[in-house]
Amino acid sequence: MTGPRNTVDLAEAKRIIRSYEGRKIVLIPLLQEIQAHYGYVPEEAVALIADAFGILSVEIYGVLTFYAQFYLEPRGEHTIKVCQGTACYILGGRDILDHVSRRLDIVPEETTDDGFFTLETVACLGCCGMGPVVAVDGNLHGNMTVQGVDQILDAFIKPEKVA
Repeated sequence: MTGPRNTVDLAEAKRIIRSYEGRKIVLIPLLQEIQAHYGYVPEEAVALIADAFGILSVEIYGVLTFYAQFYLEPRGEHTIKVCQGTACYILGGRDILDHVSRRLDIVPEETTDDGFFTLETVACLGCCGMGPVVAVDGNLHGNMTVQGVDQILDAFIKPEKVA
């Protein structure tokens, strides 16, 4: 469940956009820089870019939705990626994904209401021999089981968050 959207302070987005003025727009690096600051690309920043460079917002969204590296919603403090490649899937990746989804009460591509976790699926993490594989904040964990995932989540969840 994605939490309510807060008002975005666009001061940094405006500064980043100004740094590109007078140059032929290089949209991807501009979007990457904005995302690096905010953790995602706010729709308000898209409008600023469209106005500053005279391009349509729909063109910007075309780039944002084409590349998987860009996010349009705020992300959680921690990202959990569960591999769903063939090897991981066959070795129990789907069961692990279902378990994490139930435990965190979110579906893939959502963020917990408290903004602590974002759950994602990936087609392959490139560690087929270690499947099923889960990545938490970029750290790979191979030969995962439901119990192993619980241990990882327990290490991240503060005592007051445990139900």
